[in-house]
Amino acid sequence: MDKVFIKDLEVETIIGIFGWEREVKQKVRISMEMSFDISKAGKSDEINDALDYKKIGKSVVNLVSKSSFFLVEKMAEEIAKLVLKNKNIAELRLRVEKPGALRGSKSVGVEIIRCQK
Repeated sequence: MDKVFIKDLEVETIIGIFGWEREVKQKVRISMEMSFDISKAGKSDEINDALDYKKIGKSVVNLVSKSSFFLVEKMAEEIAKLVLKNKNIAELRLRVEKPGALRGSKSVGVEIIRCQK
């Protein structure tokens, strides 16, 4: 299956379990790889046959920027539910990272794979 991806989408949000994390917006980094048959768009050169990654990106930014999850695991699940509302996406590989969450590391986070039900 073909893949359409969004890499390192950065969004500021409330995320975390500690008191200070509930008061200060932090940056999260979101990457996703969506299984989508691009052959029709490849032949037609028509936007209506393509996956609208701009629309998907904006909806993810809207969800995350207005959220206040405690865990990146919950954030990832909610993003996956949102993205998979597009029934043309067969599978989603999603990575959510919190840069600077662990001293000495570039980032920490989760990666999940979800399919259409």
